[in-house]
Amino acid sequence: MSESRYRTASKSSPVPMHYQVERDMRERILSGAWKPGQQLPGEMELCQLYGVSRTTVRQALGVLVDEGLIVRERGRGSFVRDLTITAGARGLTSFSDEMAARGMHAGARVLSIQREPAPPEMAHRLRIEAGEPLVVIHRVRYANDSPMGIQTAHLPAARFPGLEQADLNERSLYQYLEERYAVVPTEALEIFSITSLNAQQAQLLQVSEGACGFYVERLTFDEAKRPFEFVVSVLRGDRYRVQLFLRASRRKP
Repeated sequence: MSESRYRTASKSSPVPMHYQVERDMRERILSGAWKPGQQLPGEMELCQLYGVSRTTVRQALGVLVDEGLIVRERGRGSFVRDLTITAGARGLTSFSDEMAARGMHAGARVLSIQREPAPPEMAHRLRIEAGEPLVVIHRVRYANDSPMGIQTAHLPAARFPGLEQADLNERSLYQYLEERYAVVPTEALEIFSITSLNAQQAQLLQVSEGACGFYVERLTFDEAKRPFEFVVSVLRGDRYRVQLFLRASRRKP
């Protein structure tokens, strides 16, 4: 599809104008006319190309964002999605190791590290008494400098003295725990569910409020089968997906 052949939206068509624009842009992406990573024309230029209002263009862009075909980055514009992390059956790894295995640079920005009393449910998961102090680490995780998710890790403060003083910007938490406390993760239980990103999460992840994402809980165990970390992650739905290989079990004759 040539860049010169934009389909001007028709007001006389029974098809809503924003859908006409959305359909044409979707075809450009799926046909490869717009390449992964390519920046789309700006909103005003799209208005001129399609002969529609800015509201109509924004409606069309919003649908394509929700479908995961484009990414809107604050202050930069809209881009064809080019970063999808596919997670399948895998070993127990840190986010940093997972990104490195895919040839990407993992980054982190610490939002806060503080001590908090463990609520009953969290204490039960970590096998400590309710009210005992936790070290709570709240970070944004990046892949190739693009935000991928928000992680909040909870660890027993008594087991990791001084952890709240650690500099975990651009550093793997698991690597730090191994080096400083000789604690190595050996098993974990992960549960994935779907969530809708609130305003704060959307701002940190540079997506639209209400966009879909993954809500992931992980309880991690050490070599002695003791839980030492409970992590809640919120991952971008347009840049992360889960893929599983399924095999039918053999029936007994």
